[in-house]
Amino acid sequence: MTASTPIFPITPLLPQIRASLAAHPRLVLEAPPGAGKTTQVPLALLDAVWLAGRKIVMLEPRRIAARAAAQFMARQLGEAVGQTVGYRIRFESKVSAATRIEVVTEGILTRLIQHDPELGGIGAIVFDEFHERHLAGDLGAVLALDVQATLRPELRLLLMSATLDGERIAQWLDAPRISSPGRSFPVRTEHPAARAQESIEHQLARIVRLALEENDGDVLAFLPGRREIARAQTVLAQTLTRADVEVLALHGELSLAEQQAALAPAEPGTRRVVLATNVAESSITLPGIRAVVDAGLAREPRFDPNSGFTRLETVSISQASADQRAGRAGRVAAGTAYRLWPQSKRLEPARSAEIAQAELSALALELAAWGVPADGTDAMRWLDPPPAGALAQARELLVRLGALGADGRISALGRGMLELGAAPRLAAAAWRAPVELRALIADLLALMEARSPLRGGQARSDDFRVRVAALHAWRDRRGSTARGEADTGALAAIEQVSKGWRRRLEVRTAASGMPDSHSVGDLLLHAFPDRVARRDDSNALRYTLANGRGARLHENTALHGEPWLVALDVRHEARDSLILAAAPFDPRALERDYPAQFTRERTLRWNAERAAVEAFDERRFGAIVLERRSVPVQPQDALPALLAAVRAGGIDVLPWSEHARRLRARMQALRAWMPELGLPDVSDAALLASLDDWLAPYLDGKHRLDALDAEELSQALTALFDYEQRRLLDAQAPESLLVPSGQSRRLEYAGGEPPVLAVKLQELFGLADTPRVGGGRIPVTLHLLSPAGRPIQVTQDLKGFWERTYPDVKKELKGRYPRHPWPDDPWTATPTHRAKPRPRH
Repeated sequence: MTASTPIFPITPLLPQIRASLAAHPRLVLEAPPGAGKTTQVPLALLDAVWLAGRKIVMLEPRRIAARAAAQFMARQLGEAVGQTVGYRIRFESKVSAATRIEVVTEGILTRLIQHDPELGGIGAIVFDEFHERHLAGDLGAVLALDVQATLRPELRLLLMSATLDGERIAQWLDAPRISSPGRSFPVRTEHPAARAQESIEHQLARIVRLALEENDGDVLAFLPGRREIARAQTVLAQTLTRADVEVLALHGELSLAEQQAALAPAEPGTRRVVLATNVAESSITLPGIRAVVDAGLAREPRFDPNSGFTRLETVSISQASADQRAGRAGRVAAGTAYRLWPQSKRLEPARSAEIAQAELSALALELAAWGVPADGTDAMRWLDPPPAGALAQARELLVRLGALGADGRISALGRGMLELGAAPRLAAAAWRAPVELRALIADLLALMEARSPLRGGQARSDDFRVRVAALHAWRDRRGSTARGEADTGALAAIEQVSKGWRRRLEVRTAASGMPDSHSVGDLLLHAFPDRVARRDDSNALRYTLANGRGARLHENTALHGEPWLVALDVRHEARDSLILAAAPFDPRALERDYPAQFTRERTLRWNAERAAVEAFDERRFGAIVLERRSVPVQPQDALPALLAAVRAGGIDVLPWSEHARRLRARMQALRAWMPELGLPDVSDAALLASLDDWLAPYLDGKHRLDALDAEELSQALTALFDYEQRRLLDAQAPESLLVPSGQSRRLEYAGGEPPVLAVKLQELFGLADTPRVGGGRIPVTLHLLSPAGRPIQVTQDLKGFWERTYPDVKKELKGRYPRHPWPDDPWTATPTHRAKPRPRH
């Protein structure tokens, strides 16, 4: 380093950092933004004895930060970028044979490790801003730890972060931990309220004007993305009248010159307003900031099951991010942070690890390339392991794409997909594309990764080919489009990405004009073989997907009538998913490219109207039925379908007789009353769960449920109890009771409640106590009836009825039923079920 090297808060700790890494191969460094860790630590390690002239690779999560860090370190050395200090990011590289410090973004680190597991020529890997917990960063750390443990014990690993659970990280790494103080001044925090109906851009512009009035120096404003920044720039251009203020944008889609302009100091006499995404939270230096205006939002990766990709979504930032942003206002003097959310709002303490919520096909492919078997993921040294379910789904997708074999090992196609560096779905499509269509696939890769550039009347078009046409029209018109049909800024950004893919695919000329009707779908079919969709014969807007789900086009679709589609973006709904973007394709491509996914099989279906099993011979692509013909049902085939029909329709679809229903009720009641007997469970849930055991023998050989008669069903139920259990059932939960009149009267059982005995009062004369069942534990509920069979009293206390209630009943009913006995003493009267005989004349 030169004599003019600036002093940073991290500077006094540099000897301790060097000494720690000399003694231990791993280190955790905590240092707040502005401490200088990103640019000073790698330079301080260059002449370490243990490095032995090898290279330091530093991982930066963001491209802007990677470029800026490399440029700052190179200036400190008095060199140009690409000499001692260089960088490599997606589609851009500035390194040479002399490069000793190489700043890379996340995917590039993974490729370095996969290409050379021994990491020849590399002495240290530095993970900067590890607190952001990007999926690729976590994977890079896990692979580096594996290399260190198995091949390169002398390799140094340094994890640095501004906001980090340092104790947990240090325990995970088994590493020392060093913390650096920051250099900051007091920051006053304000929560200015939004006005009614005020958009976030208008609120931010208003508070930016306030910040310029209340503070000296420059203003840094945080917004979630490029579109919001562009809208805020427009509002400020219309409302900011000060001539000494320059408004600049800072986000990842700007050109290098535009990014450097935002990072450079302001001209004398000029104040700046920098409208930035979360790239400005840390890692990069913005000189002169005295006020921060924070919208409290960021774009973070979230897996979108509708599209099958991890895409950026606008979410609230964490408290840690809010604190980092506010700290930008206190780097050079006391400052102010204006937060555009209510003070009462509580933020999550820190952002969650991307590995817990992302789609994991890229991770699964990298692990397969590293040689990790499907059941060996737990052996890797994860800080947060990938969710098992999400990882299994990712592997299933990779098998379908052809990237993995059925044994889970990576295929030649899978290795080619990794080299391309695109998301696995898109990489599969790119590698399968014919040479003459590689220019078009480069456009499709760029368009699939981006939000739709369509605007105006085209914005709702579900035909993905319209996006391709808009890009080609913009390109052919040299950067212009028909008024209002597309966002030219978005198209320019898509074009830059397409150029990168063209270079990687070794394509010299960009595609132009309108591709033929099927070429877009034919190419993207290889990214979404599970989203192949065939139109239903009975409904032109409804489709069946190869994954078995239903989907539909909206009423104003641009794809009406297309027999085959590949659905690129869908919104899941309660019944059928809504297709948001799709492209037609030639179905002959399925036969050509996916012959193994065509099957011919014999299927069984339950016809609810006929209550019968039907058999078909079907030819399918995935779940899409291409041909179907009826065939005879084989006896061995019918039984599983019949049992499935019972499971689907519930136990009540069986032909229960009244006798069988009463038998079940008695069984359930006795099980509840006398649990010590250990009787079988005959509830609906238990019977459905054990159909194969108790019902299957009685359905065997039948094709229809109604072929099972009620007597067979009763036999099947009775067979659940052995002889002794049936004896206990008859004794303790009898079907009927013999009453004093000598008649047998039925007991009614329901839901485990005491059974009900409906009996005429005169039949119980002489009976003092209420009958009991269930081993004497359960008193029968007596429904005492009049001679006409009408209810008189409900009781479980027969003795009390005779003593207290019977006299009143006798007084009321004796005149109404004179031919029936109403003795004064029911205790000694003769019970009877008959009336007194009529007198003879």
